[in-house]
Amino acid sequence: MLRIALALASGAALASGASAQSYQCNQPRSVPVPKIARDGPSRAMPVTGYVLSLSWSPEFCRTRRDSPRHARQCSGQAGSFGLIVHGLWPQGAGRGGRNWPQWCAARRARPSGAQLARQMCVQPSAQLAMRQWAKHGSCLTDTPDRYFRITRILHRSLRWPDLDRLSRKEELTAGDIRMAWMQANPHWRREMIAVQLNERGWLEELRLCYGRDWMPAACRRSARGAADDAPAKIWRGL
Repeated sequence: MLRIALALASGAALASGASAQSYQCNQPRSVPVPKIARDGPSRAMPVTGYVLSLSWSPEFCRTRRDSPRHARQCSGQAGSFGLIVHGLWPQGAGRGGRNWPQWCAARRARPSGAQLARQMCVQPSAQLAMRQWAKHGSCLTDTPDRYFRITRILHRSLRWPDLDRLSRKEELTAGDIRMAWMQANPHWRREMIAVQLNERGWLEELRLCYGRDWMPAACRRSARGAADDAPAKIWRGL
């Protein structure tokens, strides 16, 4: 934890004004802690790096504004969000498409409602946060609270490009989205940023790759998402 804080200290200081990447957010004092059922095998392996997956909330909520399951993120009653944490995923050296650890044993499996609530302005779904901890975070740390704190440190270390403004650019491409990220975050290069578009060409996620030292690193070639010249669209939802 100390190594992460030291490695990201300069970025966190710069980005402190945009720590939540939310247009507004009402953080609860506590939330119910959901139970998560494992849906795959446990897979342990040495960790070779990390991916921080950031979901573009306006696109996710486009068809979910009236969904009770996604009310905190999408109804507008708890806040209005931009890029939120989908998950922080340890990477491994496995083969055959199984190159990440998952569903590992942990010393403490469940956080308190107050600990989980502190995640809600970064990852505004208790169900999502708990699943990410159980499937991925358990292979990264020994407690859920530590996993959540790491995601918040990473989140605070980033500066956020104005994707609402960028969405108005004519003939927008995935390369334009990468360039906007690099302009806001000078230590990042194209090969470190995966742009995920859906089948209709709308931005779904940005995935940022880190090395074992928690510094930006090149993503696997097979996991870099859309090519720079791919046409892209960004749903504003405002």
